Amino acid sequence: MNMISYGSGTKDDPWVLKTPPQTSEYQAWRHADAGQLVCMVGTTKLTYQLRCLEDLHAMLKARGDWVVLGNADEGKPVAEGSVEAWARDVSNPVGGYYGLRKGYRGRFANYVPPVMELLGLAEVEHNTRGNRMRAL
Repeated sequence: MNMISYGSGTKDDPWVLKTPPQTSEYQAWRHADAGQLVCMVGTTKLTYQLRCLEDLHAMLKARGDWVVLGNADEGKPVAEGSVEAWARDVSNPVGGYYGLRKGYRGRFANYVPPVMELLGLAEVEHNTRGNRMRAL
């Protein structure tokens, strides 16, 4: 499990998490009024539709096995069948990107899975590369 995680998940008391390979620390919180999951990576603010947590959990449960994360920046190619590919595919529940800020809609598979793990919704691998996740 992601070993650094504290906070209550609000803007004033964010979760402090590490990316799946445990190489970078970031903060995340729910902005429920705006329907957003906010991730602060240094001074960069990434926002995702809050429903991504439930939708990703449902997709993982439906697949029933490990799914490769496939992390990539917006505009970069993604591994077919990966979490990152699903998070931008027109066939997902929101019809495309869960990321809300153009130019910063990628990296879903880097920042959302640790939140899922913290919430007890998924198990995430923490290898140097090729990490996967599955629903709990």
